[in-house]
Amino acid sequence: MAHFARIENGIVRQVIVVNNEVILDDDGIEQESVGAKFCADLFGGKWIQTSYNGNFKGKFAGVGDKWNGKNFVTPVSNEQG
Repeated sequence: MAHFARIENGIVRQVIVVNNEVILDDDGIEQESVGAKFCADLFGGKWIQTSYNGNFKGKFAGVGDKWNGKNFVTPVSNEQG
C-alpha cells in the first residue's frame, strides 16, 4: 500500500492509503507522480507520497505536519509546561 498526504498551505491536512496498483506507470513501475495525480483527480488538491516506514521525505506525514518542499517535519510547539 502507498500513502499520500494532502498538502494545503504547506501543512498536511489528510493522509490516505491507496493500492499500489494505482501508482504504476505504463511500464509497471511505481511513480509518485501517478499516485499524486490519482489522488488529485479523486479529491482535488496537492498530494505528496509519504513513507509509512519513514524511508524517504524525513518521516511519515501526520495531519498538522509541515511540508518544507523536501521533507515532512513535525512542528515545534511554542507551549511551555
